[in-house]
Amino acid sequence: MKYQDGKIILYGAQRCSKTVYYQQLLQSMGLPFDFRDVEVSETAAQELINLYETRRLNFPTLMLGTKKLRNPSDEELRKWLEKLGYLNEGNRLYGG
Repeated sequence: MKYQDGKIILYGAQRCSKTVYYQQLLQSMGLPFDFRDVEVSETAAQELINLYETRRLNFPTLMLGTKKLRNPSDEELRKWLEKLGYLNEGNRLYGG
């Protein structure tokens, strides 16, 4: 599956506290993202299943372009956002 260059996609479920955490975190940093609720959308669920060899709904999962992160720590997320050029002085993680 091909992702649009630079697009952030968050796969999760609105009832999941970690999914809500990532939504709030990305919003607080001013980073645009697409939220795909795997419990509401069969298409989103199938996209997520296709990302994993286990064919399971592993959420929350963040796609940073083509980089896949499953339930990353703040530190890991910060590392990849910086490495892939999503962060600048105007948008940083809590405590960053």
